[in-house]
Amino acid sequence: MPSTNINDIQAASNRLHPYIKHTPILESSLLNTWLGHQVLFKAECLQKTGAFKLRGALNMLLKAKEQGNLPQRVVASSSGNHAQAVAYAAKLLGVKATIFSAKSLSSVKAAATRYYGAELNLCDTRHEADEKAQHAAQQKNTIWLPPFNHPDIISGQGTVMLDTFSQTEDLDAVFAPCGGGGLLSGSLIATRALSPNTKVCGVEPLVANDAAESLRIGHIQRLSAQPQTLADGAATLAVGNITFDYLKQLDGFYEATEGQIAYWTQWLQHLLKIHVEPTCAMGMAGVIPWLAAQTEPSTVLVILSGGNIDQQKMQQIWRQDHLAQVPSLKMAY
Repeated sequence: MPSTNINDIQAASNRLHPYIKHTPILESSLLNTWLGHQVLFKAECLQKTGAFKLRGALNMLLKAKEQGNLPQRVVASSSGNHAQAVAYAAKLLGVKATIFSAKSLSSVKAAATRYYGAELNLCDTRHEADEKAQHAAQQKNTIWLPPFNHPDIISGQGTVMLDTFSQTEDLDAVFAPCGGGGLLSGSLIATRALSPNTKVCGVEPLVANDAAESLRIGHIQRLSAQPQTLADGAATLAVGNITFDYLKQLDGFYEATEGQIAYWTQWLQHLLKIHVEPTCAMGMAGVIPWLAAQTEPSTVLVILSGGNIDQQKMQQIWRQDHLAQVPSLKMAY
């Protein structure tokens, strides 16, 4: 497959412009004061369907329509946000959609997927869901919309940073969560093209650290079972062969404990007054050590990738009150 470049991302942006939100950049003056640096947040949690995933799924379908290849049906496997994105994009273009997901799928994400008109097929495991999606894609007039490992998906996700650089500049670093690596891959391509001196870093759950292990070893490692993490959007079993090539070019990669994920979900909801998923709050677990190593004030951006949380997840996040410990660069948590 050909590699993705900034022209592909610009073309994706042109396709998507009539259909998606130009999400805002937020910041907390209180957090900036506590940390001694400027931390910006790209609020993709306010995107249609509540996550950045719509950019990739819709770009792939719109491009297929441009080329006269729009199918009668699309299938996908997903832990939630990609499911909603595919369902919404398919409805927009008048295409039937079938989504395969593990039974652990968040109830709010399942409800939204069905609301957008998709057929939702719940499986015992994520591995089974992936296999069923690939098998279903073999049927006539059907295509599979992968969650991350495809140039059109990566191009769509790259429009997050294309938008960002139209809103701000002089970023020292960008942090994004890593599930399958699509958002990080697109962010890396756009950032390298538009702001070559800006560092790009990824963060994933320590208990779901297939990407970190893959980077350490030099080849893709696959988790043997579905990881139990608050950051369900980053609970993929393995990165893709395409995205892994981009992940190897990152400037930093961090692993977040479940305590850190809960801590920053609570604090970002409190400071920014918006709903954020644990998956995107996790980015702050990379920001803190990165900023602590800087010798002068820096400006970093965290991509808040999604904001779809159900009651059960909120109860898990708030099981312990983390707001008693104020954020700092020297914190131990």
